[in-house]
Amino acid sequence: MKHMTRLGLSLAGALLMAAPAMAQTKWNLPAAYPADNFHTENLTQFSKDVADATGGKLQITVHPNASLFKAPEIKRAVQTGQAQAGEVLMSLHENEDPLYGLDVVPFLATSFDQSKKLWDVQRPAIDKKLESQGLKLLFAVPWPPQGIFAKQEINKVEDLKGVKWRAYNVGTARIAEIVGAQPVTVQAAELPQALATGVVTTFMTSGATGYDAKVWESLSHFYDTQAWIPKNMTFVNKAAFDALDKPTQEAILKAAKTAEERGWQTAQEKTKWYLEQLAKNGMKVQPPSPELKTGLQKVGEQLTADWLKKAGNEGQAIVDAYKKAGS
Repeated sequence: MKHMTRLGLSLAGALLMAAPAMAQTKWNLPAAYPADNFHTENLTQFSKDVADATGGKLQITVHPNASLFKAPEIKRAVQTGQAQAGEVLMSLHENEDPLYGLDVVPFLATSFDQSKKLWDVQRPAIDKKLESQGLKLLFAVPWPPQGIFAKQEINKVEDLKGVKWRAYNVGTARIAEIVGAQPVTVQAAELPQALATGVVTTFMTSGATGYDAKVWESLSHFYDTQAWIPKNMTFVNKAAFDALDKPTQEAILKAAKTAEERGWQTAQEKTKWYLEQLAKNGMKVQPPSPELKTGLQKVGEQLTADWLKKAGNEGQAIVDAYKKAGS
C-alpha cells in the first residue's frame, strides 16, 4: 500500500513538474536581417520581454538572416501558419497593395520626425490590410535614411545609366527604369555575394545594410541622399494570437509597444554611427551634388505621381492627412 502511495505521489509530482512545460507555447519568428543588425537585436529583446512577462509561457524563437524563410516568403509563411510571427520590410509587399510602399515614396518623409508622422497616419490602413489577410500588426521600426552606394563617382542622375542596380522592391526597380540602370533583384541576405561577384555595382539603401554587407570590400562611394526612410513591420498570425489567453495577448502588445519605441530610438542613434563606420573602412561618404539632388527629386516626383495613381483615393487621403499633420 505504501509503495502504491509513493508511486501515486511520484506520478502526481511528475505531472505537476510537467504542467508548465505542457502549457508552454512556442512560436517561430523568421526575420530577414543578420543577428547583429539592430532590427534583429530589437526582435530578440522583444521575444525576451514576452518570455519574461509570461513567466516563460510563450517562447518566441527569432530566426535571423532569412535562415527559416527568404525575405519575400516570410509574410506568406505567417499567413499560412508555417510560422506564427514574422518581420519584413514593409515595401517588399507593395505589389500586393500600394499602401505597403508609402514610406519609400522618395522625398515624402526624409527625417525621423516626418517618418513618425507618416507612420501615425499610415498605421490604421496597414492594420486593416493585414487583418484582412489573417495577420495582426505588432509594431514597425524604421531604417536609417537611404543613400546611394556606388563603385564610381555619381555626380548626376545620368551617371546611373547602364549600372547594375540592386532592386529590392517596386520603388527601387522603378528608379532603375527611369534612370536607365539595369535592375537586378537582390535581397539583403544575398547582397554580400552579389557584390563580391559583381552582380550589382550600385544601389540605394541605408548605411545599416551597407555596414552589414561590408560594402567597402567592393564599393568606394556613399552619397547621403536621405531619399526616404523605409520601415520593417512585425506581425503575428491572427489565429495564433487569438488562441492565446488574455494575459499573454496583453504581454505581447505591451512588449510590442516597447519594441516600437526602442526601435525608433535606436535607428536615430545608429544612423550617424553607420556612416562613421563606412568612412572608417575607407569609403567616401558625402552629400549628393546639387545636380544629383535635383535629378533625384525629379525622379521622386515621378514616383510620387505613380504611387498616387495606384493608391487612389485612400492613398491620397493618407498623404493629405500626413501633410496636414506636418503643417
